[in-house]
Amino acid sequence: MYPARRCSSLLHRELAAVCLSLLGTHPKKSGPLKKSSLPSSRLFHTSVVHPPPTRSNSSPALLGSLQVCQMGSSSSGSSRLFNTLAQTLSSAALADSHVDSDDYEYEQADPDALLRECEEVLKNRPPRMHRDFVMTRACSLQNTPIRIMQWNILAQALGEGKDGFVRCPIEALNWSERKYLILEEILTYRPDVLCLQEVDHYFDTFQPVLASLGYQSSFCPKPCSPCLDVHNNNGPDGCALFFNRRRFQLLHTAHLRLSVMMLKTNQVAVVATLRCRLTGQVFCVAVTHLKARSGWEAFRSAQGAHLLQQLCDLTTQSHPEMDDENRTRVGESEEGIPLVVCGDFNAEPSEEVYRCFMTSPLGLDSAYKCLSENRNTEPPYTSWKIRPSGESRSTLDYIWYSERAFQVDTVLRIPNEEQIGPDRLPSYHYPSDHLSLVCDLSFSQQPHRLM
Repeated sequence: MYPARRCSSLLHRELAAVCLSLLGTHPKKSGPLKKSSLPSSRLFHTSVVHPPPTRSNSSPALLGSLQVCQMGSSSSGSSRLFNTLAQTLSSAALADSHVDSDDYEYEQADPDALLRECEEVLKNRPPRMHRDFVMTRACSLQNTPIRIMQWNILAQALGEGKDGFVRCPIEALNWSERKYLILEEILTYRPDVLCLQEVDHYFDTFQPVLASLGYQSSFCPKPCSPCLDVHNNNGPDGCALFFNRRRFQLLHTAHLRLSVMMLKTNQVAVVATLRCRLTGQVFCVAVTHLKARSGWEAFRSAQGAHLLQQLCDLTTQSHPEMDDENRTRVGESEEGIPLVVCGDFNAEPSEEVYRCFMTSPLGLDSAYKCLSENRNTEPPYTSWKIRPSGESRSTLDYIWYSERAFQVDTVLRIPNEEQIGPDRLPSYHYPSDHLSLVCDLSFSQQPHRLM
């Protein structure tokens, strides 16, 4: 695991060299970037692990040029490296510290083959929960919706070391198989835009694997990630945003460190301005993860207010790559560029931060309200877990969208209690304590396609 080689925008070259030396690795000489070769399917390397009760040892050993690190494999040097990175982020402007996957090119993988590989590795685990899409309106055949996926995937260090899921066997959280469960979920729904929280295996797993599937990405770690307190951690967790680079062109990326009363907090956001290569339409996507725990409601509200203000500023900026129609829309509209905001808000709909987003001048609405009969009620839960303090069933995750600009075509149904199971989440058949949210959005006005 050598994340510093992809963090040139985070650190000066001298600091990168020092950090790499802690790992016993010498930085490569500067020169043209080389193409990284990934096999079409064999993207993971696994080691022998203790099998869960229903698992046999017949899973294939998956080999490839990409070595995916597992929990417990990092040295004390790597922990020092990530602490250095975290300290650097704490003292630097996050707007200039994003990491994009444009720096490396990867041989493209076959998503169907990779999904079959996931299913083969996981064949002795309980089957994945089946979830149907609910159509929320009649869609035109000429419409090409944008599939958005929001998911707190559960940081590996927190799942194994801090969160205390008392009904989840530790073997179910083993990274050598849990990574396949996460990737299987993503490959099943094939989002155009993927927003993830609690990502602590970005550099060694999600960025290279998803890059080989055609995604461009950006990652912003928490300045003081709790993952760093866990022995043999894999680095800080943070927010990651992925998008289909064949469909969208990146116009601008911003990394935000959320503030409360002018003081910077440990929560971050990634905001990307994208342009559809086919139609020329421009929109912004943001991913965030607000402060957790009961008693911090006012804190979350202040973080949300700061995020909304930052989004107001970012969505009223024009970019050279915009066509005249999009520049005019930005200049004349009070609401600016259409916006999608995904995140684990750690807040029920009764909280003030939820009301802030509902009443924002950005004109946002929540996609998952479309599942209710009155189209005005959130799902009963997006997270269901059992900790030493007791059982918790909460609605914490949301996909917000510009109501004036987008229409919700379909929404992925929330699994019922029987599907989730008596031990709740995470489990052998689901890798996180949060459910993924997936919806298809279409622009309300369809422009002429570009030639």
